[in-house]
Amino acid sequence: MSASRSETTSALGPDEPERESAGGQPAAVPGAELLAALLDGMDAALCAFDAEGTITHWNREAERILGWSSGEAVGRRGFAGWAVRTADAEDVQGRLMAAMDAPGRTVHEFALLRKDGGRVLVRTQSARVLGGDGKPAGVYCAFSEVHAQIDLERSIALSEALFEDASWGVVLVDVDLRPTVVNGYAARALGAGRTSPLGRPLGELVVQGVEELEGALHHVLAEGAPRGLAELWVTLSAAEGERRRCWRSGFLRLASPLTEEPVPLGVGWLFHDVTESKLAEQEADRLRFRSSQLHRAGRAAAECEDAMEAATAYLDFALAGFADHALLDLVEPDGERLVRAAATPSGAPGPCLPVAGAGIPVRYPKGHPALQAADRNGSVRASAPASAAASATGDWAADRQWPRDAVHSLCTVLRSRGRTLGVVTFLRGSSRPAFERPDAMYAESVAVLTASALDLAGLTEG
Repeated sequence: MSASRSETTSALGPDEPERESAGGQPAAVPGAELLAALLDGMDAALCAFDAEGTITHWNREAERILGWSSGEAVGRRGFAGWAVRTADAEDVQGRLMAAMDAPGRTVHEFALLRKDGGRVLVRTQSARVLGGDGKPAGVYCAFSEVHAQIDLERSIALSEALFEDASWGVVLVDVDLRPTVVNGYAARALGAGRTSPLGRPLGELVVQGVEELEGALHHVLAEGAPRGLAELWVTLSAAEGERRRCWRSGFLRLASPLTEEPVPLGVGWLFHDVTESKLAEQEADRLRFRSSQLHRAGRAAAECEDAMEAATAYLDFALAGFADHALLDLVEPDGERLVRAAATPSGAPGPCLPVAGAGIPVRYPKGHPALQAADRNGSVRASAPASAAASATGDWAADRQWPRDAVHSLCTVLRSRGRTLGVVTFLRGSSRPAFERPDAMYAESVAVLTASALDLAGLTEG
């Protein structure tokens, strides 16, 4: 049972002057006045009985629940005839006074009568009061409406369940944006224990995406919780390397219920890891888009009179959302070297067009990814070293006869009718991620169509 902060600061009335002792110092508050202030400031209803069962104390909360004032209640013997039905009075009084002979507290539920005649079910906690000689001198009884007690117990049970068995991550964050409580799901998602994240800045737990997360928390503290859920992409540090995750998050602003005006205590952050489903959605969207691009490329190539134009049309459609540059190198008739046949502009983005001076061999060094792709009859991926500086990255691309802004490459062989016709190279800049295996599969699909068009071009010229 707690006392209200606003009502226990002083036992003096609002207009009563402060008394001073003879030495000029404020006099101590009399014990009776202090006790009255404490009793009236309690959040629970309280009454007390002496050894004979006569009511000696009755606070304001008891008056609020039952309607009987302190003046009407104090001095009565038991609840018979006014706060309890006469038929129930003996049983209720006996169970309450039985606390004098039992150590600790006893809990009961009674149906009490309001002053207006209505009935209210209350839950009581009773305990004996010992006198100066150490012998039982009476009983005190704290009670509250059952539905209010059940609501409190339900709230406590919900909190315990959320922090133990919830299938969502739950984190309580204070106003300084530091975790104060973390449940098991959230601890596993953060790659930490239940206690290790407590009190630490979020930036120590989240490598990338912490700005968006802290921005959302600041917004909740200032403006309140958003209406919908937010999907936050974050990168976490782990022993096996960085992990990129997507958390579908909801936020609740926490305020103290014990003050007249809401005082923010922090934010309740609930989240669920949806990384797998989001990646699956992204992959499905990517596949649908690429399939659509191949379909459109096929229709466009069918309208081209020149077979080489049809081949570059496939590359133009493949570049959308896939790469920044495309290079088309064909094998010389002697099959020894590659010559540049078409390329996109090295500066601004543009279509893949035949190059001037076609037929001049490309000076690829030994071990070049394009040469490896031709030798392996497959695809070869390569990227500039992650630790290289910007100038070194440009040198890495220039050494391979590529535009200087290239950072990631994917070389795929062009084959038709069992013959290697050349190599197509797709290049990405630093703003895009490195090519992965699904990208190589898509490039190989484009290469099949491009090789068919190039083979047709050779037959036509022949």
